[in-house]
Order: sequence, then structure tokens, then C-alpha cells
Amino acid sequence: MSLVRVHNFSISLDGFGAGEGQTLETPFGHAGSRLMEWAFETRTFREMGLHGTTAGSRGVDEAFASQWGNGVGVEIMGRNKFGPQRGPWQDEEWKGWWGDNPVFHTPVVVLTHHPRPVLEMEGGTTFHFVDADPAAALEQARALADGGDVRIGGGAATVRQFLEADLIDHLHVVVVPIILGRGERLWDGLEGLEERFDIEATPSPSGVVHMVFSRKAAPQD
Repeated sequence: MSLVRVHNFSISLDGFGAGEGQTLETPFGHAGSRLMEWAFETRTFREMGLHGTTAGSRGVDEAFASQWGNGVGVEIMGRNKFGPQRGPWQDEEWKGWWGDNPVFHTPVVVLTHHPRPVLEMEGGTTFHFVDADPAAALEQARALADGGDVRIGGGAATVRQFLEADLIDHLHVVVVPIILGRGERLWDGLEGLEERFDIEATPSPSGVVHMVFSRKAAPQD
């Protein structure tokens, strides 16, 4: 069966995946760009047209960043990642942060209590707006993935819900050396999570630490 993966998910030292006060102008709230600055210099992010036009680095951060798309057939994201609106859609003209040709190039399942029509974009990205719990959303995503893996794209609440449901096989968390103090925390309610995974930590010269959680193999009878 296909894997469920999380890549390049940045958190502060105190466990926040986004700051307080997310808006259209500040998608990471009071954290600003600090959670993602490690990625801005990588070749992968530069090739996606994000944050600069130079070739980008090929070091430790790039080695991890570049794995985000390999073998992925679909992404699941929370509504807060798709856009800043809450409640019933006030404006269906909003098509996400990524322009007419989003970076995904696969189907994307957007979790929302307020479904809207399927949104087809350039480059093969199609947004499907679904009101479902993690298990049901994963079933729908796999049907769209054409055999590929499923990436859980965030935000923090969405990743946490899939961890709570024990549906994630591979979790790549980037610990950024900042203290946010408030916002959306990743680890709340996940006591003992480490028992499910083999964990490796790789420090980077940029100051972040790449933490990779790989689901432990089931014990043999």
C-alpha cells in the first residue's frame, strides 16, 4: 500500500508550526518567514519559483527538501493552508497562495467543513474540497493518487490529526532554532508518539535539525 508522508514541516523549538494571527499578508502569523528561511536557499525551493532566481544550495537542507515530491501522487492539506478564509466561503475566486500553476502538479484534497466545486488549475493541480475525518480523507486521496504516495501538507492541526489517527508512515520535521511562544502547536496530545517510530536527527549548518520519524516495522509472530 502507498505510504503517507510529511516533508519539510518546520516547527519552532517550542513546537509551533505557525505563529499566532495568520492572515493573507502573514500566512505564518507573527512567525513571519522565520520558520521557512532554511528552505528558501535550497535548489528545490528556487526551482519551484519560490524566493529567488539563483540556482540554490545543494547541501544538507537541499538533500531533505528535494524528497518532498518523489513518488507522491496526491496531497492532503487543511483549509488553513489553502487560504486565510474561515467559515462559509465568502469568495470562491480565491485559488490558493500559489498562482495559476501551483507547485503540486497532482490532485490536492483540501479538508474543509464547507465543500466547494472542484478547482482545476494549470500544470495538473486539481483541488478537491472535502468534509471528512482523516481516515475517510485518506481513502479518497488514495483513489486520486494513481498508486502514488500521499503527502500530508499541513498545517499543524492537520498533521496532528493524522498522527493522532496513526496514519502517518514517514514524518520529516525541521526544528528551527526560534521560540515563538504562541500559535499552532504540533505535538499537543501526542504523548508517547516516539514509540511508534524509528527516529533519526541530522543537524544542518543552517542551524536547523532535520528529524525523520519512520514507522517501526510490525513485530513478527
